[in-house]
Amino acid sequence: MVDVQAPSLTLGLVGTGVMGRGIAQLAAQAGITVRLFDARPQAAEEARASVASTLEMLVTKGRLSPEEARAATARLEPVPYEASLAGCDVVVEAIVEDLGVKQALFTRLEGIVGPECLLATNTSSLSVTAIASVCERPGRVGGFHFFNPVPLMKVVEVIEGARTEPWVGEALVLLARRLGHRPVRAADTPGFIVNHAGRGFGTEALRILQEGVASFEVIDRVLRDAAGFRMGPFELLDLTGLDVSHPVMESVYEQFYQEPRFRPSYVLRQRLTAGLLGRKSGQGFYSHEGGRPHSVPEPALPKGEQRPVWVAADEPGWREALLAVVRAAGWFPDDGEHPAPESLCLLAPLGRDATTTALALELDPERTVAVDLLFGPERRRTVMTTPVTRPAFLDSALALLGADGTLVARIHDSTGFVAQRVLATVVNIACDIAQQRIASPEDIDAAVTLGLGYPLGPLAWGDALGPRRVLKVLDAIHAASGDPRYRASPWLSRRARLGVSLLTPER
Repeated sequence: MVDVQAPSLTLGLVGTGVMGRGIAQLAAQAGITVRLFDARPQAAEEARASVASTLEMLVTKGRLSPEEARAATARLEPVPYEASLAGCDVVVEAIVEDLGVKQALFTRLEGIVGPECLLATNTSSLSVTAIASVCERPGRVGGFHFFNPVPLMKVVEVIEGARTEPWVGEALVLLARRLGHRPVRAADTPGFIVNHAGRGFGTEALRILQEGVASFEVIDRVLRDAAGFRMGPFELLDLTGLDVSHPVMESVYEQFYQEPRFRPSYVLRQRLTAGLLGRKSGQGFYSHEGGRPHSVPEPALPKGEQRPVWVAADEPGWREALLAVVRAAGWFPDDGEHPAPESLCLLAPLGRDATTTALALELDPERTVAVDLLFGPERRRTVMTTPVTRPAFLDSALALLGADGTLVARIHDSTGFVAQRVLATVVNIACDIAQQRIASPEDIDAAVTLGLGYPLGPLAWGDALGPRRVLKVLDAIHAASGDPRYRASPWLSRRARLGVSLLTPER
């Protein structure tokens, strides 16, 4: 086993692009000698100069001393030949995402490095098992997947292939910690943890758009303002570029043999064909100029007629929360057992659409408006109408819910609104990653918060919302649509019924 804590550790790095440079910087700062190799002439020297410049910038910002920067730069050793990697304790490749090219490299490396050298791949989408399959000693090959920008994204996925020996995973975990990153261990499955867990956010938003429930800018606003994501899914797609995002969606879907939870949308395929890539093409879902998207103006709220408000809600405490909003706006609650003829029927369903909820309560659907309270009434409020809600009653609901200055978004009828659907999907996929033992619950949440920047890990988020509520949303959508995409993971179902945390591992 390689002693990755040794002061004399030498790490070979093949591929000196953006990812390779980031890994080299971390290793050099951690006291590791780094031999830089790239098939393109002068690329390794350019990488050394680039990393040295970054280290000098850190000195300027006071994050590194001049002595530390000089010492780290001195540890960067460009080498002209692959054969110069002989004697390395660890070799990490960060080359093109092509299985054949990576396999050829690992075959050559086996003839160069010593028998105890650990070989690691920074692949983001390829099977570690497949890469190692051409090696005489596949047991010493592991996955070591960093995220861009490497120095700032403080997580690295450690992946063991089908034949990876246990010491390799242990060594990579220790090496990740030495580099200052949080290691998360994953089985060798499509997408590993982060790219697997991230499927729900974009694909469900696209499904909502495809169904005509809401426009892309409204979906972004709801998920950003109500749910607390840093960016909306369509903002993120524009930033990443559809030429990157859509092939990944299709790849994960196919690698999981058309698992419905990962089903891509024809919307992206059409836009990709049209060249609407996002920021890099100047036009995506948003128009971009100078690398910045043009904002879509928030629509003004109507001055709806004030009228009595009859309130009903699916969850304990939600009715009282809505009544508090009504009273604070100076409107009058209708406290009757049934709504008066001119009262606005304001509902707060969980998982159900406005039509189903109105009919179940024997209400007039023309006077019915629903509002999402999953994240409480303090954040942006999402208003949903039945197909026959009269405009005058919608205007009243919008005026009421925006009277205190809280932002309001309007959508069409949908089981689960926007935030309920997306969050339930995100939590459910994370639960199934745990169910399949791809990663531990703790590592799933750490990987997602550090790798995707979600406000909470998906399992902790499910706990915060309530596993029973998440299950109720999924069950309602599944029952209404019949789509197996929304079938609940056994991990979620059992823990919701037992009343225990989604982070609870198997005993």
